[in-house]
Amino acid sequence: MTELVATTPGLYPLPDWAKDELSELKGHQKGDLISGDEGPEIVETYDRARSEVVGAQVDAGLDRVVEGQLRWDDMLAHPLTVHENVETGGIVRYYDNNNFYRDPQVRGELTPSGDVAAELEAVETDDLQAVLPGPYSLADLATDEYYGDEADFLDAVAGFLAGEVGEFPSHETLFLLEPSLVENPPGDDGGERASEAVDRVAEATDADVVVHTYWGAVPEKTYAHLMDADVDAIGFDFVTDPDASLYNINEYGTKDAVAMGLVDGTNTLVESPETIRDRVEWVDERTHTDFERAYLTTNTELFYLPVNKFEAKLAALGDAAALAEVDA
Repeated sequence: MTELVATTPGLYPLPDWAKDELSELKGHQKGDLISGDEGPEIVETYDRARSEVVGAQVDAGLDRVVEGQLRWDDMLAHPLTVHENVETGGIVRYYDNNNFYRDPQVRGELTPSGDVAAELEAVETDDLQAVLPGPYSLADLATDEYYGDEADFLDAVAGFLAGEVGEFPSHETLFLLEPSLVENPPGDDGGERASEAVDRVAEATDADVVVHTYWGAVPEKTYAHLMDADVDAIGFDFVTDPDASLYNINEYGTKDAVAMGLVDGTNTLVESPETIRDRVEWVDERTHTDFERAYLTTNTELFYLPVNKFEAKLAALGDAAALAEVDA
């Protein structure tokens, strides 16, 4: 019987009260951006907001608890943008949607910073799930002004992320978010390098590692290389392109565990637990794999949503996993 694990890929919306407080506090900082050296009032506000979103996950019955990434000014680039050897450039569109980030321009060696580890240290739970951008996506979104070679830069980003993971507190699961494998997949000679970069980060932890992809399905060649990565599960976006995701699983196989992106992380319509359970069964009936574990999750990060909708989707995921386990 498949073990069902309710979780999310992180990046939560700030509570409204925290937005108001931070608007006042951060307005006095140059650029109004997180830099890693915030004052005690800002740190305390984020601490209270973090406790609130951790509590929301516990109340919803999620099996894995994320930190929430409330300090992140963007979807994926944060681990670089707070680095001392990275300068933030102009505004860049985040793939093909209406969100933007500030271009992280790498101008020196990418040594571990410990920034994300410090966030995770603040979470008290036995079910911690760490979340990071995958190495290919982070390298794809950044600008290299130091290493001078695409392969060397990807290797440096992978080494940087591995160093970050090496400083993490004990965690059950690590989600590596790799939307660039869908939106801007590597060329014929780059798929193997992307897989090796994922391997390097995965080797830095004893936790289960999930490479979560979204905004569609990974192209066939890229997916075949991703299957070579020594990770525990690959995540699929069954909201954006369920048929292509099923095709990859049935044509090329997948790992013994799977992450199912079944809930729309960008739409305010809240799926019922019964709808999520039906989607689990839809995937199960159309694949040839008996999964040991299935992570039930949103397809994307959740910061797009109003807080009340975000919390409702957490509750639906927790209830869906419990319903499905009863019915199994």
